[in-house]
Amino acid sequence: MSFYGRYGKRLFDLALVVVALPFLLFLMAVVAVMVRLDLGAPVLFRHERPGLGGKPFTLLKFRTMREAEPGSPEGLADAERLTALGRVLRSASLDELPQLFNVLRGDMSLVGPRPE
Repeated sequence: MSFYGRYGKRLFDLALVVVALPFLLFLMAVVAVMVRLDLGAPVLFRHERPGLGGKPFTLLKFRTMREAEPGSPEGLADAERLTALGRVLRSASLDELPQLFNVLRGDMSLVGPRPE
């Protein structure tokens, strides 16, 4: 990728996030309170994902599932752990709003391949 392509894309990402974030912070706060009331702490799900060049980074999302039951040999299936609120958040992609902070940090881009 050329110098202008790489840095132009980064500037585009930063400009969009800086403009959008003030409007989305209120929505993110409301979702965080709803997740906290539904699932308790922590509100964010953090997961190590491979980034550009295989370099790992911590992906942020709102939690949508209950923790696996301790002591259960297999654990519950994801569908059983998904809460009603989690289904709504996922269907509207609101669980992915914290990824804007990943974009600010430079871990992700708004346009391009998504982490696994």
